[in-house]
Amino acid sequence: MAQQYMTTPKQPPPLNIPSSDSTVKVSCIDSTARLDIPMAPFLQPDYVGHDRLLGPCFSFLIEHPSKKPVLFDLAIRKDWDKLPSYPKWVEMKWNINVQKDVADVLRENSVDVDGGAVDAIIWSHHHWDHVGNPQTFPGSTHLVVGPGFMGAHTPGYPTNKDATLLESDFEGRDVREIDFLKEGNNLKIGRFNALDYFGDGSYYLLDTPGHSVGHMCGLARTTTSPDTFIFMGGDASHHGGEFRPTEYLPLPKELDPPPPKRRGQSICPGHLLQDINPHGSATKPMYYVTSLLSHDKKIADWTIDGLGEFDAHENVLLLLAHDDAVVDPPQFDFFPKPLNDWHEKGVAKKVKWMFLGDLEEAAKAKEKGEKGFQWGTYP
Repeated sequence: MAQQYMTTPKQPPPLNIPSSDSTVKVSCIDSTARLDIPMAPFLQPDYVGHDRLLGPCFSFLIEHPSKKPVLFDLAIRKDWDKLPSYPKWVEMKWNINVQKDVADVLRENSVDVDGGAVDAIIWSHHHWDHVGNPQTFPGSTHLVVGPGFMGAHTPGYPTNKDATLLESDFEGRDVREIDFLKEGNNLKIGRFNALDYFGDGSYYLLDTPGHSVGHMCGLARTTTSPDTFIFMGGDASHHGGEFRPTEYLPLPKELDPPPPKRRGQSICPGHLLQDINPHGSATKPMYYVTSLLSHDKKIADWTIDGLGEFDAHENVLLLLAHDDAVVDPPQFDFFPKPLNDWHEKGVAKKVKWMFLGDLEEAAKAKEKGEKGFQWGTYP
């Protein structure tokens, strides 16, 4: 293994996921939403040629063999112009495009949304690009939120003029706020407090604070013998460069396949990318989250480090809600197809380093003897 990397990787910490023979069917829903916003206020440093934070907004359909399915996140509502922050986004010239609500995508693929087919909507956190429009689901579909959520983020607009959520998001439906300490029976997976959602080891919620009060991630067991998992990252991170590389997963010497813009060229990406790493390191991340994108930056950094520990395990596919590297064109099967065979198909190995294509221009600048990046407001 050491020959694949710029330096010998350390063994990642054990995740201590309880054993189980139960799995869920997982489908990643491309919600049709696309974001295009400035990079510098949210992630640092500023790399040459990459000044925009681009991305989709994923939702996940989790189907249990004997219980009603649940959704993890709802992406952006189609009528996002009704949100109280709409004038601010227009003023800041954010580019936001949404063709469909997640409920529409489900209906188009024979999910009986209006008949109550979906038991619950699990919100990773309260931000507008994750909560969607719950009113497109019947009142029988309840909401599941993280610890401290209701106290921090309710009441909604218009009762609270500064709220980002709408009161209509909650109308006529039950809301369950997870208490990991009381409900989780002291379960920890990786470094995170965890809850066995269905009670059979098939799907866990993880307490992943920092970005927002009540932020949660999901962890689904997709196969047994061998055990494989999909980690639903929400906004615990926004770019693969925040938790790659690490001492457990150093920069590779070569990429297979290479980042799209380098395809067909004979290069040593490890050498080039180590040269533009902020620390000149093969084991430290390429990006850092800023305070502007964090409720508590210190805790957000701790959570991002925890993502790196999961990501270093070959039986975990870690997908962020806004992972631009895996869309346009799609790099794996999206809903309505399931993603349970991701390990067999080598999806994680294929997509893990694709984000490095974002740093193509920075690498070229460095090769010319110019600066590949500069620090803006240090995070």
